[in-house]
Amino acid sequence: MKRVRSIFISDVHLGCRYANTNALLSFLYQYQPDYLYLVGDIIDGWRLKRCWYWTDSYSYLIRRVHDLMRAGTQVCYAPGNHDEFLRDFIDSVEGVRLADEFVHLTADGRRMLVIHGDQFDAVVRQARWLSMLGDMGYNALLRINQWFNLGLRLFGKRYWSLSKYIKHQVKLATCFIGQFEDVVTKHAAARNCAGVICGHIHTPLITHRNGIEYLNTGDWVESCTGLVEHLDGTFEIVHQPEHLGTAIAFEPRPLMPSLPRPQVVPRPHVALATLDWDQWEAWDD
Repeated sequence: MKRVRSIFISDVHLGCRYANTNALLSFLYQYQPDYLYLVGDIIDGWRLKRCWYWTDSYSYLIRRVHDLMRAGTQVCYAPGNHDEFLRDFIDSVEGVRLADEFVHLTADGRRMLVIHGDQFDAVVRQARWLSMLGDMGYNALLRINQWFNLGLRLFGKRYWSLSKYIKHQVKLATCFIGQFEDVVTKHAAARNCAGVICGHIHTPLITHRNGIEYLNTGDWVESCTGLVEHLDGTFEIVHQPEHLGTAIAFEPRPLMPSLPRPQVVPRPHVALATLDWDQWEAWDD
């Protein structure tokens, strides 16, 4: 296992039949982080509420996180819209720190805001029924994508994401992504942070907007990506192929007993979260 400063993962969607937990397990067995951030939508409460679905690989994943905690890794969980029920818990659950937002201090001293990002999604905040309808449509698209790629494999072709292609061809979706990046970086600047680490839109990316570093972890439904902070403070998006990694015997051992704890941003977490895009543009002007 490679020692790293931090790992950030989001949008695993445990409970969704298309969650690539085997790929995530293989990813987590490669690293020994000082900090592990679960950046929302780790558990898909929306789907579990409609139809219970839980596999052994989900339990193995939770066990892996527990083993990392026993080894000294600090685990911080910023819930998203699919696991928002966790926002009702106070401070921590079984050693996992819970907050809407964290401020992570990188190895080279930069302040990074860690937040899922659903707070800036007007559909999620103001039209929950429409968001759930869109989630059902996305699930249907993933099912079509699964059969589509089965056909590709029969002809010896490589995996190709039909759902990703459709998402990037829809002008409204690409417009929303750009607005999301703009708003979340402005919020990070208001928090006096040099950058923001988020999830929610399932689009892995490292870029700059409004003078703020923007890092999106991606997801473990299609992208199978996680964000890694190396020991020198540099960030890298790591893609993990969709295959089952070899089980590795893990002996817990202390890493850094005196690791500084990430700063929890007190509620209310986003003062402008419910504003629509027109209001944001007016505020920006």
